[in-house]
Amino acid sequence: MSEVKKASEGGQPQFDILKHYTNLLLTDSEITMPVAAIESLVALVDACQATTVSEFISIIEGGSDTLKSSVSNAISLSAGCDLFMRYIIQTLGNVGDIASCRDYLRNNGRLFVQRAKDARRRIALLGVNFVRDGMTVLLHAFSRVVIALLLEAAERGVRFKAIVTESRPSGLGKRAARVLRDKGIPVSVVSDSATGYAMGKCDLVLVGAEGVVENGGIINALGTFQLAILARSAKKPFYVVAESHKFVRLFPLSQYDLPFDQDIITYFTDDEEAARVEKEKEEKKLKNIPEALARNDGGIGGDNLNRAWGERPLVDFTGPEFITALITENGVLTPGAVSEELIRIWH
Repeated sequence: MSEVKKASEGGQPQFDILKHYTNLLLTDSEITMPVAAIESLVALVDACQATTVSEFISIIEGGSDTLKSSVSNAISLSAGCDLFMRYIIQTLGNVGDIASCRDYLRNNGRLFVQRAKDARRRIALLGVNFVRDGMTVLLHAFSRVVIALLLEAAERGVRFKAIVTESRPSGLGKRAARVLRDKGIPVSVVSDSATGYAMGKCDLVLVGAEGVVENGGIINALGTFQLAILARSAKKPFYVVAESHKFVRLFPLSQYDLPFDQDIITYFTDDEEAARVEKEKEEKKLKNIPEALARNDGGIGGDNLNRAWGERPLVDFTGPEFITALITENGVLTPGAVSEELIRIWH
């Protein structure tokens, strides 16, 4: 496991940023990967004893790289890391010397984290007006911010129903169904193959996003793309609910432009398939990955373990032409406005 030094010299204790990040994901089921990354980098700033600006930036960049390399799909995690790095660079430009910068970041880093956490609540308050009495909402996978929006609607007395796809292979749709049912919201869980049938029964589609890219498209749980195609065919509004700290500087043009491999389409004979399964089991044993990861039942605990151990659900890319609007804490945006929002965030 990689470690980032707490001090630049003298053999002082080391701060293990990856351990800190993993603990956040294991102990808080509501925290997202980018927020956990930001909070871990803030903790690294607290621990850092660098005496020069270059040393300080090097240590923080090292921590960011350690987090990014810990997962196979670092889309959302990278968004949080890159946003906080930009915040640090801006602070260095405004404050000047390293001592003042470090003190400023220590005092204001927690506020930065809190604002990121509060984004979900602000989105729920803004997006609740999209859900009205008598509606049926179609969901895919599990998105904390989408759930927050729907729970806000339920608390206001809006009577609606939800159709949730199973979202295989992760099965996270079942988790979304459990959370909504616990609050008294009627939910129907349908198989992914029944999405086309279910589309005619819904009034709108709400999905989250692991990342919102520069052209206004999104990267989200596998199956989002086919859901968007069906929604456009059925003339149903397709809304993306996402925090601005998930906006990433990527410009994919197709499913195959994502910066990581997923092995979604693989070809095997029967003998090769059996050998592959055994090899995966052995690899998980060698990495000491808990058995809970293999269950794929959409359980809350299992999801936390998957995130902490770097096991991410498969994703796909949905182009901006399929998206009606994006609901963010900074307002409702058209896909075309995403590039302007990225400029505002980064410059």
